[in-house]
This record gives sequence, C-alpha cells and structure tokens, in this order.
Amino acid sequence: MKKPADVLKLVKDNGIKIVDLRFMDLPGLWQHVSVPTHRLKESSFEEGFGFDGSSIRGFQAIHESDMLMIPDPDTAFIDAFTEVPTLALICNIVDPVTKERYPRDPRGIAQRAENYLQYTKIADLAYFGAEAEFFIFDDVRFDQKANAGYYYLDSVEGQWNSGREEGPNLGYKPRHKEGYYPVPPHDHFQDLRSEMVLNLEAAGLSIEAHHHEVATGGQSEINVRRETLVRSADNVAIYKYIVKNTAIKRGRTVTFMPKPLFGDNGSGMHCHQSLWKNGKNLFAGDGYGGFSDMGMHYIGGLLKHSPALAAIIAPTTNSYKRLTPGFEAPVNLAYSRRNRSAAIRIPMLSSEPAAIRLEYRPPDPSCNPYVAFAAMMMAGVDGIENKIDPGKPLDKDIYGMSPQELKHVPSLPASLDDALRHLEADHEFLLKGDVFTEDNVRLWIEYKREREVNPLRLRPHPYEFALYFDI
Repeated sequence: MKKPADVLKLVKDNGIKIVDLRFMDLPGLWQHVSVPTHRLKESSFEEGFGFDGSSIRGFQAIHESDMLMIPDPDTAFIDAFTEVPTLALICNIVDPVTKERYPRDPRGIAQRAENYLQYTKIADLAYFGAEAEFFIFDDVRFDQKANAGYYYLDSVEGQWNSGREEGPNLGYKPRHKEGYYPVPPHDHFQDLRSEMVLNLEAAGLSIEAHHHEVATGGQSEINVRRETLVRSADNVAIYKYIVKNTAIKRGRTVTFMPKPLFGDNGSGMHCHQSLWKNGKNLFAGDGYGGFSDMGMHYIGGLLKHSPALAAIIAPTTNSYKRLTPGFEAPVNLAYSRRNRSAAIRIPMLSSEPAAIRLEYRPPDPSCNPYVAFAAMMMAGVDGIENKIDPGKPLDKDIYGMSPQELKHVPSLPASLDDALRHLEADHEFLLKGDVFTEDNVRLWIEYKREREVNPLRLRPHPYEFALYFDI
C-alpha cells in the first residue's frame, strides 16, 4: 500500500506537474479538479482540498456547500491521456466542520460495507470482479427539442452498413447477435482493445482477457481481475476513464449505456462475488456447484432482494430496455451452474477452492459501482445472517421456457419506476451497520424519480441518450 511519502516520490521521479483529484457523484459520474504539484504535501492527505459540494449531483445544499476531498495515497496512478504530466488520486469526501466522512459519498458507502462485513465476523474480505461491456462507435448524434427528437449511431462494423458505399465497402460486418469471439477482420477493434489493455495495466489494473461481444456495432468486453470491494469499484471508475479516452484518441467513442442499439444485445456488468476469511474462500464447499451452505445463503439473499437491488444495479430507464427476454438478459430470479440464462450463474471453469464464486448477471455498467457493490454485498450478507434458502437450482435454458413453466419463477421489475417502489418497500437490509442511511435511500429514490423517471414520461425516447450516453 502506498503512503503519502510514496506518492510524493512518484511525483518527483516522474516529473509530474499536475495532480488530478477525483471522486464520484451520486449517479456514478467521475468528477475532478486539478492542482499544481507544489500544493500536494504530506499534510494534504489529512487536511485535503476544498470544493463546492452544492454543485455536485446528490451532494450538499448551497448553504452548506463547503466540502473537503481527502486523497487516498493507495489509488495514485499516472494519467496516460494528458499532455502535461499528471498524477491521478481518488479522494474520500469529508465534512470540513465535523471532520467526519460525508455520509453521501458513494466511496464512503462502499468503505462502510467493508467495515460492516468485518464487524459481523462472517468474513474479512468481499471480492468483486466486474465485467463491464461497452460499445465502440464512429459517429454519435442525438438531440431533443420541443418539436423534434432523434438519435443516430454508426459503426464501421455495424451490420446496417453492409450495403453502404464506403469506397470500397470491404464487408465483414458482424450480424446481429453474432459478434461473439470472431477473429479479425470481422473483429475490427482488436488493436484498439489491446491498446486499452496496455493503458489499463499501466494504471495498475490486472487484465485477464479482452474480446468482441455478442452485438454488432463494436460491442466489446475487457475482463479485470477481481479485487476487494472498494478497490474493485475504484477499478471500474479507472476502467471507464481509460477505455473512453483510449477510444477518443483514435477518433472513436465508447459508451457504457445499457441498451444503445435496438434489436441487439445490450451491455451488462456481470459481477463475480465471493467472501473470504483468514485466506480461505468461504463459498467453497461440497454442495451444489461446489458451494458451501454459506455461499448458498448468500445466493438466497441476492435473489430475495433483487427486485429492490434493481433500482441500484440497473438504475436507468434504459436499463430496462436491456432487461427484456430474448437478448441474454437475466430477468428470471433463479440460480444455476454453468447457466447464463439464470440471474445467478455458478461458474464451473475450475474446481479449485479459490476459484469458487457466483456471477450475478442483472447489473449493468450505468450503475454507481461503489453503491452497487455495497448493496449487493449487504443483500448477500443478509442472506447469510438469516440463512435464506435460495430454493432449488433451475438447470434449464430459461430463455426457452414457456410462460406457463415460468409462472412460479420470480422476475426482476420491468421498469425503473417499479424497481424504485421495491426499494422503498425493501431496504432494511441496506441500513445494517449504518452502511446506507435512510437519507441515502430517500435521496436515491427522489433523485431517480425527479430527474429520470418523471421527465421520461413526458418526452420521447431520444431524451434517454442525453441522460445516459456519457455514463
């Protein structure tokens, strides 16, 4: 772990001129302010830097606007995209009057979740591995006016361009739902993704693989190695930043919007999860899928609270255009080994105890990773504390089952509005250990209804692009 002195040495050894201080707002967008390096001292890691909290979505009222950013030295990495040598630091948010952690800081919620897990003595660590999918586009246009609204997306490999005059058109346009794993030239973005991987590893992330995803139009995925809860959420923020900026430098744009294309698969963020204590994976056992009783109860907690979790892990109206049957969308709340049609899959790629984990498939990359990971862990821990039985596994192709066969299988909410109602009714599990507060939950529900659900009732579909494309 880096200490303040290590960061100052990093600044000196690399000729750093600017320090970029970053934190995440309530909806999940990274924010930043930059200072010259002479302002960064060892005392800065205790005293912090001031900013206007009233200008940040979901933070302070204007009459209480002064807030502090406290850099976390262990998050330091060199920014590869600035002309001036720049070091990035992720910050915690503190009240300048009380000197206490700001309860609305998303990173603080994730840190309180880790602390609560240790307090329960159930486990020492929660590991998360997030698979955030994205699209790579060549042209992005959208507008919304009183008299008109539209969106237009384009990609050199989009199937819709098979007949376009490109002087010449060389073909190799992946068909809808047929983009998974083809080699170049069908995969147009091998080199771009490889460059993203090198930039990610230079920033300290450990990458396992990258590949084209199912959809046409440049859908891709880069797999980041699992990390502890807070660090994994940090990595999602770094991942999005690096992937987007690598693409922009090459004249392309990346979006993590859950469902930018009609009629093809959307982008999910499948979350691999496990709990550990004293270096031992607590999910490993001799039960179904190599799982322990504790692992099964964690699954039971996730399944029970999924309708409420949906408002946090799939937090946009566009999320529910992805969560529709027929597009590899995990809408049915069942678990199964090897089975990607279930909401919870138990991977069977290795029998090693360290590799035992669950994959929770409903989340998408529009979520705030700090809030989402904390909420998922709290749901799973509630399952352990209350020994919630997940029921029997559903070892079938759920997508191929008839409505009659599925009538006893619960499903996710069909809209953000419905998900918010579930969160209103079921959030006591989030309040344990003051991980979330009633204020956190109320603010989330009010923000989503006021800024997203209600405006979309009055506007045509393209308004979603203005809200969600940059997430």
